[in-house]
Amino acid sequence: MATEAAEEVHVPAAAAEAIAPAAEKQPHKLDRKWTFWFDNQSKPKQGAAWGTTLRKVYTFDTVEEFWCLYDQIFKPSKLPGNAEFHLFKDGIEPKWEDPECATGGKWSVTSKGKANLENMWLETLMALIGEQFDEVDEICGVVASVRQRQDKIALWTKTAANEAAQMGIGRKWKEIIDVNDKITYSFHDDSRRERSAKARYNV
Repeated sequence: MATEAAEEVHVPAAAAEAIAPAAEKQPHKLDRKWTFWFDNQSKPKQGAAWGTTLRKVYTFDTVEEFWCLYDQIFKPSKLPGNAEFHLFKDGIEPKWEDPECATGGKWSVTSKGKANLENMWLETLMALIGEQFDEVDEICGVVASVRQRQDKIALWTKTAANEAAQMGIGRKWKEIIDVNDKITYSFHDDSRRERSAKARYNV
């Protein structure tokens, strides 16, 4: 099954074997470490608190490791319904409660089909690990969410109140993922209080 690796939430042996030699032969080091996370909410346990299904999967710091992980596992097309992949800076958890995310927010885009989601996801991953954003310290990570009605991708940032920084990130991200429609930014604080938080910024 395509979702098998994701549901088990671990790096398959074949992928692990491919990662090590690839990184040893030509280690193209990234500027920082990044961590892939997986959240499978398709089979929630009754009464389970939010965040209990979130799992840290793999931390990497080379281009070679990234491509092995992406090719083997971390494509949204491999996700079961109601599940998410996350790529965040190492040391930051993809939760509102994380100190780096607590006063932040996110730019969000709705996908127009699986192929579109996969393309936006990959372009964003490459932009993050390639440090393509000028406001690099403001970036926390990215989330790809597969849902029954519509898939989404969200770019999380650190300081929601810094409008200039967020607008710069939004414009750059829109260019990276090649979107013409308006994209919106919401504060995590608003999302905590309201199920559908209002958009604070848009580009």
